[in-house]
Amino acid sequence: MTEMTYREALQKCIVDSLERNPDVFIMGEDIGRYEGTFKVTRGLFPKFGSGRIIDTPITEAGFAGIGIGAAMAGLRPIIEFMTMSFSILALDQIINHAAKVHYMTNGEVKCPIVFRGPGGAAKQLSAQHSHSMDGWYAHVPGLKVVCPATPADVYGLMKASIADDNPVIFYENPGLYTVKGHVPDDPDYTVPIGKAQILKEGKDISLVGYSRMTQVNLLAAELLAKDGIDAEVVDVRSLLPLDTETIYNSVRKTHRAVVVYEDWRSGGFGAEIAARIQEDCFDHLDAPVGRVGGLNVPMPYARVLELECIPDENDVIKVVHKLG
Repeated sequence: MTEMTYREALQKCIVDSLERNPDVFIMGEDIGRYEGTFKVTRGLFPKFGSGRIIDTPITEAGFAGIGIGAAMAGLRPIIEFMTMSFSILALDQIINHAAKVHYMTNGEVKCPIVFRGPGGAAKQLSAQHSHSMDGWYAHVPGLKVVCPATPADVYGLMKASIADDNPVIFYENPGLYTVKGHVPDDPDYTVPIGKAQILKEGKDISLVGYSRMTQVNLLAAELLAKDGIDAEVVDVRSLLPLDTETIYNSVRKTHRAVVVYEDWRSGGFGAEIAARIQEDCFDHLDAPVGRVGGLNVPMPYARVLELECIPDENDVIKVVHKLG
């Protein structure tokens, strides 16, 4: 095991994949000589060259489409969006083509492609760069959507995503890039897509989240322990497919649940998780399912206002105490 940051683990996985599979390449804006806005592709261009680290113009629909065509032809592209907010410009390519080509060709054509980049609020990037679009993509059959919360998972899930024969939306919250953790040294280490995990055992309430909100839930659990509340932390990891059984087993044990997500509270994917818990675990619940989501406003630029819009551990604790 080696300790590294989330960014370093992601970069290591991409490098390992490029070295071991000549069909893998990465394409996006400023990923070569500039090394990426968030420096995930640092050092890749001198090592692999312009044939596999491909800088593009500001044309999301164009390079997403090129990547989809390459995947249909048998390559395994990684498409980096400078921010996942910009993937809005490629929605037709992703939703109408990548997600549907396997179905519409009766299984004859595969589309093994990874669309990745920072999603959610960073620090003062304002309204057009701060969307949490994970729930948008998890609404679409034919895609897989993963939201890793730890360095080990970002390595293992990226490895699994590159190997998958389906299009994968790979969400990296920019607030996680500097988070440190231990990553297995095994270059074949993978994390299965569609499998949640329990990061902290508890008996009183289940805190269910994904991406950066998993880290928020871990911090909330530490603070709740001081109040005598033993919280279990469920890291969803994969939104599509969704591992409901791990979530349900936790709720059946604790009899209470709070779902935490950074997306706008109204219509965010956490609402889907909360609805499923309410439907399928109703007889095991001692209180309604609580929800903590982002404020339903465009993300402000001012830092003090931005922080008001993003859920934190204090928001989680308030909802936990409200449930009794």
